[in-house]
Amino acid sequence: MAAAIRTFCCSALRRSSRQLSTTCGVQAGEKWRKQHGLARSGTEYGPLTDLPDWSYADGRPAPPMKGHLRRRQEREVTARRIVMLNAEMDRGINMWKERQDEAKRAEEHKKSLLFKPKGKLLMKTKSPS
Repeated sequence: MAAAIRTFCCSALRRSSRQLSTTCGVQAGEKWRKQHGLARSGTEYGPLTDLPDWSYADGRPAPPMKGHLRRRQEREVTARRIVMLNAEMDRGINMWKERQDEAKRAEEHKKSLLFKPKGKLLMKTKSPS
């Protein structure tokens, strides 16, 4: 009897329209938050994550929590990386400008080495201007 019930349950589950989903769920309100310039979730930054949870009765601030220290360090690392990449971009742009100026100087130097017009050709070039 137990075997018959077990086979009935298994066959009923196979015919069921319910499926198990293994995909990652979308966070509620993520699209709205991004459209309004906020974080993807409410726990990335903002007063609920950046401010301390409590303080002493006499007004002293609470010691920072582990998560707060970790986020501060992550932000510092990100800021250092941004500064480094910005400086690298500035150096690259300056090098590119120097190469452009050098190419322009080389072109002008080549033009200066060309033969100059003489005689009647010189008069023709001076007349229109």
